[in-house]
Amino acid sequence: MAVIEVTDAAAARVRELLEKEDKLATHSLRMKVVGGGCSGLRYELAFDDRVNETDSVIEAHGVKFVVDEKSALYLMGTTLDFVDTLNETGFKMGNPNASTTCGCGESFAA
Repeated sequence: MAVIEVTDAAAARVRELLEKEDKLATHSLRMKVVGGGCSGLRYELAFDDRVNETDSVIEAHGVKFVVDEKSALYLMGTTLDFVDTLNETGFKMGNPNASTTCGCGESFAA
């Protein structure tokens, strides 16, 4: 089982952003869980050109996603999606490990 699942919409948006910066061949999207936010933990997404030995690498639709070993404990089974509606635009995490989330959806507790 992969650490995370990536929807078609999320992979397409990451691909679009990487292509815009001419980094599709050299970078991946690193997904991290760090301390902070009103619920204690928050998600951090950033482009990265490094893959460490202990990282989990997931490839979806020609795009690489990287999760470090510590973050993988919090992200196991998570689905990364991208939504673009009248009410919201951005990446959404469907994390089965989150026991609570804040109102804005930026942070969670596990």
